[in-house]
Amino acid sequence: MKNSLLVFGTKNFNILLNEIKEYLDFTLVFFNDDNLFSDTIFDCSAILVDGDFCNNATNLSLINSVNNKPIFLVMNGEPLKKFSYTDKIALPLILSDFNARILNFISSEKFNQNSSLKIKEYSVDKNEKKLKKNYLSISITEREIQLIELLFRENKPLSKDVLLKKIWKYSENADTHTVQTHVYRLRKKILAEFKDKNFIINSKAGYSI
Repeated sequence: MKNSLLVFGTKNFNILLNEIKEYLDFTLVFFNDDNLFSDTIFDCSAILVDGDFCNNATNLSLINSVNNKPIFLVMNGEPLKKFSYTDKIALPLILSDFNARILNFISSEKFNQNSSLKIKEYSVDKNEKKLKKNYLSISITEREIQLIELLFRENKPLSKDVLLKKIWKYSENADTHTVQTHVYRLRKKILAEFKDKNFIINSKAGYSI
């Protein structure tokens, strides 16, 4: 399955990408109002931003609403001082170099994501299945890792229904009580070892980190 990039671009930028997309080794999903809060955002590997798209505050707010995704800024000239991005791609650029640059970055990001995760003063070691803080650590399950990572990367409260959909995929033996039980057990382990009541926060809007 190909990686996908979410594109925030001007009309001319999007037309250009449409002309070359069949030569790229990743898929392009062009932003529109309908997909801003869809699974498309959650599943994309990175964001591709046209520098000219960032010329007004409304567009910048749209980009910033997509949390915890690496951002490629594609532009001519000097980088934008008021825009936070992961890497800059300067134009003009040979198509093969453009393709390779993005693929290499995504591969590196996936390697880092697949091995460890930094959350505040904690680290999640996915290989050892441990949550660590200083010299202390607790063992966590694969499902608990998925839960922690999802809450961290979304960076906003998520309801039990959303967690059920994203993590348990609405499996027959799972319901919102399953989510509640997993969160309760994880919070109990964290409190016992780290004395931290607020690693996972529960509010009316849902669970968050």
